[in-house]
Amino acid sequence: MTIAQMLSQSGMLTLLGMGVVFSFLIIMILSMYLLHAVVHVLHLDKADEPDVTSAAPVAPSQASADTGAVVAAIAAAVHEKIG
Repeated sequence: MTIAQMLSQSGMLTLLGMGVVFSFLIIMILSMYLLHAVVHVLHLDKADEPDVTSAAPVAPSQASADTGAVVAAIAAAVHEKIG
């Protein structure tokens, strides 16, 4: 087998491999579009979300009021560790 024949055979094998991968990617994209259409038609894409307009307002927690003290304690600990 000559070098030219080997190069020709390797080129054909490369093109065949790239064609298989490219065709698989096309099939995968088409199947994803089909799955999207099926999910949309069956209304499976709508999550059961609670109605936020009828929910009672939530009072802020006590922990959110003490964030200044927490930040000061962390800063003091970091300053003690570093310096």
